[in-house]
Amino acid sequence: MENKVLELIKFVVENFAEKKDEIEYKIEEKEAAIEVTVLLNASDMGKVIGKQGKIAKSLRTLVGSATPRDSKRYLVEIKEKA
Repeated sequence: MENKVLELIKFVVENFAEKKDEIEYKIEEKEAAIEVTVLLNASDMGKVIGKQGKIAKSLRTLVGSATPRDSKRYLVEIKEKA
């Protein structure tokens, strides 16, 4: 089931980003959560986060509802590539 949540994150991010081939995903598993860091180009940051962070907030809500109850929580962070 965890792969389905990652697929959901990728699907949403790639629908808003223009440079899809330059997106990186870093997945780090911790005790209570799985941290997914999405690294984007500066030009895609605004498109994926949305006005006042609405798209990012919606993505986190979707991920929360798609995560099974007995699974670890997913934390989604969107960052600009260095």
